[in-house]
Amino acid sequence: MATDGSWRNWSGEQRCTPVRTVRARSTADVRDAVLVAAADGLPVRAVGSGHSFTSIALTDGVQIDISAMDRVLAADVESGLVRVQAGISISRLSDVLAALGLGMENLGDIDVQTVAGAIATGTHGTGARLANISSQVRAIELVTGTGDVVELTAEGDPDGLRAARVSLGALGVVTAVTLQCVPAYVMRGVDTTERLDDVLATLDERNADHRHFELYAFPYAARALTRTNDVVDEPASPPSRLQTALRQGLLETGALGAISELGRRVPPAIPRLNRSLVRMAGTSVRTDRSDRIFASPRHVKFVEMEYAYPRDAAEPALREILATIERRRLAINFPIEMRFVAGDDALLSPAYRRDTAYLAVHVYRDMPWDPYFRAVEEIANGYGGRPHWGKRHFQSAETLAGRYPEWERFREVRARFDPDGRFVNGYTDRVLGPVQTAPVAA
Repeated sequence: MATDGSWRNWSGEQRCTPVRTVRARSTADVRDAVLVAAADGLPVRAVGSGHSFTSIALTDGVQIDISAMDRVLAADVESGLVRVQAGISISRLSDVLAALGLGMENLGDIDVQTVAGAIATGTHGTGARLANISSQVRAIELVTGTGDVVELTAEGDPDGLRAARVSLGALGVVTAVTLQCVPAYVMRGVDTTERLDDVLATLDERNADHRHFELYAFPYAARALTRTNDVVDEPASPPSRLQTALRQGLLETGALGAISELGRRVPPAIPRLNRSLVRMAGTSVRTDRSDRIFASPRHVKFVEMEYAYPRDAAEPALREILATIERRRLAINFPIEMRFVAGDDALLSPAYRRDTAYLAVHVYRDMPWDPYFRAVEEIANGYGGRPHWGKRHFQSAETLAGRYPEWERFREVRARFDPDGRFVNGYTDRVLGPVQTAPVAA
């Protein structure tokens, strides 16, 4: 929050000035804020870490900041069920779970999001046999548009839970989440470079042989980076501070940032710079507790679009994107990330009922992204792609409804929990349409 009362997201591109901001510490705080907003006729949006690239959190009404709701409320080590306040960050949650001898089955590579934000946007990691983070949710506490506090479970309200697991904040404010955790485990992560054609020819084998596999394909480069993470029966051996600093300084902070900035200043040099960066990457091996292997720091600012494709579209879609970049000579100096996720049953999950390949594209800060992203979205449309709800896209309710078999069921749940359209903004109006109202009885 800026000193003038405005708010901006992580990348600095999305900004708003709410009428008021409520820094909630409890479910009661959230409920009171919603009731006061309703009395004043103001819309409400919840916000946590602000790591979405879209305008999903913007409001000129009441902003409820849940980032101080960061406590673990209950933990049953035997069953693995852990109840947390919704504003807890994935990083803090991981530390608490590790102290309990627990971990998350799968995570993405960013750990600064709040749990509520990560599940609301369908955030995922990689692992062809593993689903997204929201699939690990067993119960959700929600403050509805009428100020009611409801507990959603598969037994008590299966449609409500499946809608709330990926909700875009359109059902209410999530205040607590019960997660299914697993016994803590150690992973070995191997990053290396290989010929892109060789990797694409063996995607099925790599997904079968490794618990987690992902690919980073650089435009204009014949070689790509691969990352495999596998569970090992070994003790964690985290790198020293010096080793961490050197690794991050070379690739994740220093080299990537410097080369991206040079490419921004001298766009014709980008093809050569991309090839140089891949050559610099080399091979690294880490063995550490799972969450530390999953997470990667993000110090270089960028804008991102990500689409969920049917699994068998991974290779052809990637090749189309790379060919488009080269044909149009687009100045793209960030890699295209490919990850794999199992299907799930959350109503608006981008991986709903289909095994999925995610392709994420990025543009370095202060560089034009619109032409590139529109070209990528056109490719995604051809494969029935579904956008990551927290990343840039140009879709609308009209273009999206047919891609989600239970779109109408979600609308019904939304109308039930937010009958007056309290949790709306420009983003929800565009991608979900207006709140469905019940017909008036004759």
